[in-house]
Amino acid sequence: MRHGLKQILLTEYPKAEFGEAETVPQTIDYATKENWDLLILDIILGGRSGLEALKEIKQLRPRLPVLVLSMHPEDQFGVRVLKTGASGYLTKEAAPDELVNAVRKIMSGRRFVSPALAEAMATYLSGDAQKPAHETLSDREFLVLRLIASGLPVSAIAKELSLSVKTISTYRARILLKMGLRNNAELTHYAISNRLV
Repeated sequence: MRHGLKQILLTEYPKAEFGEAETVPQTIDYATKENWDLLILDIILGGRSGLEALKEIKQLRPRLPVLVLSMHPEDQFGVRVLKTGASGYLTKEAAPDELVNAVRKIMSGRRFVSPALAEAMATYLSGDAQKPAHETLSDREFLVLRLIASGLPVSAIAKELSLSVKTISTYRARILLKMGLRNNAELTHYAISNRLV
């Protein structure tokens, strides 16, 4: 994936230099030690969530533009990453021209918002619209919701997020309370119905 991205961007920026990271610590290290013009960040990184990496990077380098590239549709993460400080959100299904357009726009100091994300943002910002229950969750709670709904046991989620089983159980209890759900079956049904997994 990273090799393909580089090839696409090299056609537009033939003199560009690239760095690659596979984990959140590597990404944060690159972002803080190197003087990059743009960071393209995946939501899924080894060890921790890309959303957590985004928060930390924006605290350390608030002016560094970040384009989040994800396999998840805009309506799942788009508004969330823009609220966290990203300059744009793009799905991995996007055409190469759209990637180049997003990078060009962000490099010129603007934000990149696809038509689907613009609609999701308008719904989110509209005071009249009923927001889905999962929009009340914190980023970490949302991540735990998706992992539970995908069938992972609490112990596996704890291992994946480098947290204790007790902490994950606390997140689960908060999620159920905030969303008015009673158990994992209802949580999974909600997630599937809302295309969150």
